[in-house]
Amino acid sequence: MTKSEKSEKYWSKHLPEDHPGKWDAIVVGSGMGGMTAAAMLAKMGKRVLVLEQHYIPGGFTHTFKRQSYRWDVGVHAVGEVTKKSMIGRLLSRLTDDRLEWASLGEVYDEFYYPDEFRIDFPDSPKKFKANLLAAFPDAEKAIDGYLQLVNEVSQGLKGYYLARVLPKYLAPLGNFLLARKAQPYFEMRTRDVVESLTDDPRLQSVFTAQWGYYGSAPTRASFAIQALVVKHFIHGGYYPVGGSQRIAVELLRTVAEAGGWTRINAGVEEIIIRRGKAVGVRLESGEEVFAADVISAAGVVATAKRMLPAKYAKSRWVSKLSALKPASAHVCLYIGFKGDITEAGASAANKWFYNTWDTDLDAWAVHPGEPLEDSPCLYCSFPSLKDPLHDPGAEQLHTGEVVTFVPWEVFEPWQDEKWKKRGEDYEEFKQAISDKILEEFLERMPGLRDMVDYVELSTPLSTDHFCRPMAGSIYGIEPTPERFKNPWLRPRSPIKNLYFAGSEVTAVGVMGAMLGGVVSAMSIAPLQTLRYMRE
Repeated sequence: MTKSEKSEKYWSKHLPEDHPGKWDAIVVGSGMGGMTAAAMLAKMGKRVLVLEQHYIPGGFTHTFKRQSYRWDVGVHAVGEVTKKSMIGRLLSRLTDDRLEWASLGEVYDEFYYPDEFRIDFPDSPKKFKANLLAAFPDAEKAIDGYLQLVNEVSQGLKGYYLARVLPKYLAPLGNFLLARKAQPYFEMRTRDVVESLTDDPRLQSVFTAQWGYYGSAPTRASFAIQALVVKHFIHGGYYPVGGSQRIAVELLRTVAEAGGWTRINAGVEEIIIRRGKAVGVRLESGEEVFAADVISAAGVVATAKRMLPAKYAKSRWVSKLSALKPASAHVCLYIGFKGDITEAGASAANKWFYNTWDTDLDAWAVHPGEPLEDSPCLYCSFPSLKDPLHDPGAEQLHTGEVVTFVPWEVFEPWQDEKWKKRGEDYEEFKQAISDKILEEFLERMPGLRDMVDYVELSTPLSTDHFCRPMAGSIYGIEPTPERFKNPWLRPRSPIKNLYFAGSEVTAVGVMGAMLGGVVSAMSIAPLQTLRYMRE
């Protein structure tokens, strides 16, 4: 950590000595949803305490360093961050214009399929349609139909999210008045929709090519989430200037400047409920902290199963939520390079390498002690080329990341083992996966082979250890029609003064989690939040 980074820390293990320690709200978890909810409440004059069990705040927006290399763990591309969009304007205001974004370029995603087929997703709706038509000149009707459906979903999203803010007893009325335009699309499966538009399996695959941004195969995923991803990136992808850790720095600065604070290494053991109302939290250390409102941004199911008093475990709403399945877990290969990686074809754009046209995708079938087949898809990102402030130095130091999905169940037997002490069998399995991904990646980009200097693999157990989602899933509950039919998945919990924030109450991804923070703050202070957003 540089000297300037140390001076920008708005968090610590303990409160600053001069802090009074009185709170209007407690936020459990410092991911994008928790930080957004905390920053919005701070802008309304509330003193907020953010509690983070990890030693670094930010959830999946944080970064980590090995030797001279730094990688992000979850922010690879973000859309709608300019002031042309409501989300971008809101995020800009929450950080007082301190958070800057760099475009990934005219093309933000490149897709490589069998038979040497390639298609790029560019940063404008007009170019996007043109690229689809160039690749599938006889499919104009299907392409127009697809884009029309995306627009219809987009137009109904504002009402849909407003309906989620209402208390559950008003849900039927809210769904009828506000959510009816978008709701049907949340209950359709993505592959069913694209198959109704075209019988060309290649075009079906291209329509759903970005399914990795929500972690659910097109055969299971809600079409509304697929449409939301298309809308989200229709004007291109962006990356935080200075790295993804800048998001936490700027949002938590807003919290601190309003009299709040963020405590790290502060895992929550239990949310304190008295007379049916949330009044505070008990930390793993035994310390108790109290506030008028408690927001959990640690995942709805994770909160219900791990943080509520035992008597709630058998309640109807917890049972209904627990029945929802998590999205796929993932592995990520972090690579450090020495050399000019742009000469080998690397750029700020993300690369998706597919080994199949099949939309019936699933997690990569990996098993300890068994030969590893090629993964169905590799998602490749080069963080150092996205950040205009990155200085490669004389040695030309750069970073890369290669991601693919894997089944949680294969790693689960080691869940209770300590980090870095999971045994020889685990290390051998992990090394086999690392070697296989690296070789497959270098076969795709052979010019990078001689530049590889450092390699490290994270598994779902890493995700579980540092962020504690259910089943190691970076995306939380899988975005299926069953998820969006569940009446209990909303920011206002059945327990008075307990609220949920994050992607599970809205949509997946960084900005989905941000919206989850917005609707959580709105549930606590609806009039103030609406007034703030209008401004």
